Amino acid sequence: MSCVIEQAGKVLRCSDPLEKAQLALLMRENWQKSGKPTVLAPLQLPPHKPGRPHKPDLVSPSELPRRRLGSTEGRGALLHAIAHIELNAIDLAADMIARFSNHDLIVKTQSKEHTQVSFITDWTQVCAEEAKHFKLLSDRLKSMGFSYGDFPAHNGLWDAADSTKNDIAARLAIAPMVLEARGLDVTPGMIDKLGRVGDKESVSILEIIYQEEVHHVRIGAQWFQRIAKSLSKEPVRFFHDLVDAHFKGRLKPPFNVQARTLAGLTEDYYLPLSNC
Repeated sequence: MSCVIEQAGKVLRCSDPLEKAQLALLMRENWQKSGKPTVLAPLQLPPHKPGRPHKPDLVSPSELPRRRLGSTEGRGALLHAIAHIELNAIDLAADMIARFSNHDLIVKTQSKEHTQVSFITDWTQVCAEEAKHFKLLSDRLKSMGFSYGDFPAHNGLWDAADSTKNDIAARLAIAPMVLEARGLDVTPGMIDKLGRVGDKESVSILEIIYQEEVHHVRIGAQWFQRIAKSLSKEPVRFFHDLVDAHFKGRLKPPFNVQARTLAGLTEDYYLPLSNC
């Protein structure tokens, strides 16, 4: 069996979305079966860009059409946009493993809760759950007569990943604590709108995603706080500095205060960075 870092690299390099999701699930299964594994140095560096299919066409966010949820096509476009986010989230979690598992701040700063094994355990879980989300959405799209790739999408999530590829603290600040936390703000509204048009199947999927994303943001916040402590940094101020350096614009309200608090993001993290 290959090292988990090599398996994460395979997830990243795979260009077929469903095969990528299956590789992510297999990586988690292998990790859970491995007992007390030895984590080896990777044979290859993580790719600059993850493998992707020829479709969807990638456009700027302003070019994406409005989604009218009263139509099947409108709901399909919304679910496709979420599936695209989840596909990127698979790669973000796999890249966290492949790029940062051997980082000095993970390997050398050891405590009961803060170890290389616990880092990989957390991020293989995140990666597998993002893969599950993608597969649920892919199946739902298929039942509606669509496939992943049928609608345009944008590449903002991976652009943010690329800007933080050399800084584990910045990656944690931007990916889970800004971008995924934004999902906690907007998903309840999507659930409500889909419920009002009677799309119970899609509502059920988004409810699963919402509950698990709270945990994903919490994992990111906890690792960020541990690393800030390792660097003798005050976490909230350190977070603000990294967001200012690596994120364009302000954080957008309204905020889901309850979900963010459950995820370990108190208001002092995000309110000073918003338009509130």
